[in-house]
Amino acid sequence: MSTFLYALLAVVPVAVLGGSFYSLFHKRARGVPMKKAMVSHVATLLVLVVLMSALALGASAADEAQQPVQPAAEQTQEAEASDTGSAQGLTMIAAGLAVGLAGIGGGIAVGSGAPAAIAATSEDPKSFAKSMLFVALGEAIAIYGLVIALLMLFS
Repeated sequence: MSTFLYALLAVVPVAVLGGSFYSLFHKRARGVPMKKAMVSHVATLLVLVVLMSALALGASAADEAQQPVQPAAEQTQEAEASDTGSAQGLTMIAAGLAVGLAGIGGGIAVGSGAPAAIAATSEDPKSFAKSMLFVALGEAIAIYGLVIALLMLFS
């Protein structure tokens, strides 16, 4: 049963995201405003997060139910090992959040800085270096997130 749940963990996100992107572009082609199309896409993503969390917990519970009962001495050693695994899992989540949120912040910074840099360069070509400096500072935010994640993972 858990093999089936793990297979669902691999297949369901791809299928749901593919359908959501198809729906998003199909709505845009029919003339639906982008804001309304994105609301349904974001709602689909939130439902997908909840569904994947439930499937992951179900697969984990199915694996634990299939394991045989162990003596008390082995259970204490396994509990210590699971605490280490839990800490490592939280480190992985923190590293993913560091990279993801820094990437989003960098994207927002570049998304607002690059058009302003292009406009400034078109008015005065001498301001190209100064404009690109501000765009590079926005990109550096994402690199800082990556460095922090690497420090978390390898320390």
